Amino acid sequence: AAATGRVSFAGRVAGRGVLVIELAGSGAPPLRTTYEPVRALVAKGDEVVAGRPVGLLEAGPFHCAEGCLHWGLRRGEAYLNPLSLLRHGPSRLLPVFGVPEP
Repeated sequence: AAATGRVSFAGRVAGRGVLVIELAGSGAPPLRTTYEPVRALVAKGDEVVAGRPVGLLEAGPFHCAEGCLHWGLRRGEAYLNPLSLLRHGPSRLLPVFGVPEP
């Protein structure tokens, strides 16, 4: 889970596994994170803790050949950037191989 909260939905929507978590202490209406396509490891009403596994990515005939997670953040009907839930660490430059030096 990206943040601590309570599972408000764990089930299938349009053939995909969907998990929705209402974030604790996030105001009214509460923030909700969504994860799909996943096989939930938790059930509706369960309390979840930030950093703990809540589901497994489902394989399927979706648009990504390798499989990918659709992760969302909403307050009411407004979509927000879920990256805002992550801690910002220091930037690190990685070496680039095969690029000539100027």
